[in-house]
Amino acid sequence: MGARNKLTASFVKSAPVGKHGDGAGLWLHKRADGGAQWIYRYTIHNRRREMGLGALADVSLAQARESADQWRRVLKSGKDPLTEKRAEARRVSRSDTSLAVITQDAFEARKAELKDAGKAGGWLSPLNIHVLPKLGKVPIEDLDQRDIRDALRPIWHDKAVTAKKALYRLGIVMRHAAALGLDVDMQATEKAKALLGEQNSTPKHIEAMDWREVPDFYQSLDEKAPTVLAMRFLILTAARSANVRKLKLEQVHDNVWTIPAEELKGRKGKTQDLRIPLSKEALEVIEQAKPFARGGFLFPGKSRGVISDMTLSQLMTRRGVKARPHGFRSSLRTWLAENTEAPHEVAEMMLGHRSDSDVVRAYRRTDYFEQRLALAERWAAHVSGANSNLVKIVAAR
Repeated sequence: MGARNKLTASFVKSAPVGKHGDGAGLWLHKRADGGAQWIYRYTIHNRRREMGLGALADVSLAQARESADQWRRVLKSGKDPLTEKRAEARRVSRSDTSLAVITQDAFEARKAELKDAGKAGGWLSPLNIHVLPKLGKVPIEDLDQRDIRDALRPIWHDKAVTAKKALYRLGIVMRHAAALGLDVDMQATEKAKALLGEQNSTPKHIEAMDWREVPDFYQSLDEKAPTVLAMRFLILTAARSANVRKLKLEQVHDNVWTIPAEELKGRKGKTQDLRIPLSKEALEVIEQAKPFARGGFLFPGKSRGVISDMTLSQLMTRRGVKARPHGFRSSLRTWLAENTEAPHEVAEMMLGHRSDSDVVRAYRRTDYFEQRLALAERWAAHVSGANSNLVKIVAAR
């Protein structure tokens, strides 16, 4: 398909008259009258086709690339993008074009790219809660920046992250509507952002328990129940709640827990799984949890599926603890910094973080498993109350 992303935003802004290729069929046509148009070129059934993706004034380079990617997937499926676009436009013109309907259509077009195909509803949640109750019945062609501003203003500062997600995803819905051939204001979300102004909220960090207090809390978790055992396992591994709650027995072999790449946060498009070293204490927790396993999951919910993140948080609340489950990752990281000589890259790998570039990792080819296992045993000894001696961890060369 050839190289992609050849153009830059600065070049696009001052591009000379002519046609400029971004790669993989995406072109910018700069006209002599000062106007500019994005074009997607492709070949199907030995026929060369061109599809307009919008004017440069309305569609940025990033947006044009996103739109081109959408139509490349259609082409890859064996369908003619231009024919599909026209068919969609005809179908939509005869149907409901309310924001709610178009939002659902945009979601359906993208859910295959989302984790678990969007079944958890996270992508739609900001729109379902804060936008659609107010604007869902409005025809998307009539939607303007003032409507969007009024919908998001109540949460713009108090729930800044959620508001940003809602605005960004609303922009995707608007671009989807334009791709369907609907006459929408492609700049509506950017104009709304200008009307809303800068957010003045201060990010709130997740409450974390001081590493010195973790042993008392851990040792109080003496009930043999899925939620309690999951909490102990989460503390011992400092893994993310979602990965712990969805742990399957088939992912554990000897003292290694392997989390598939597709289940890792921030690893979209990567193929490398994450190996978590399991201390003897963690393996004992697994043995205690096995009698409760159901449907392949080690920590099942009461009725079906797995325990929820809220269930773990409520366990801490009932015990009078302000910290949240995710905060134990910070507890471990601080303990590593203050009580061990673990190199930065090893300490970061304890949390599944990537501290180097893809190039550096390609040459390094190690995940410091043995070093991390030694640290996991020390952490387990600390939280369980067993004695431990300082072990110097040296990075592999």
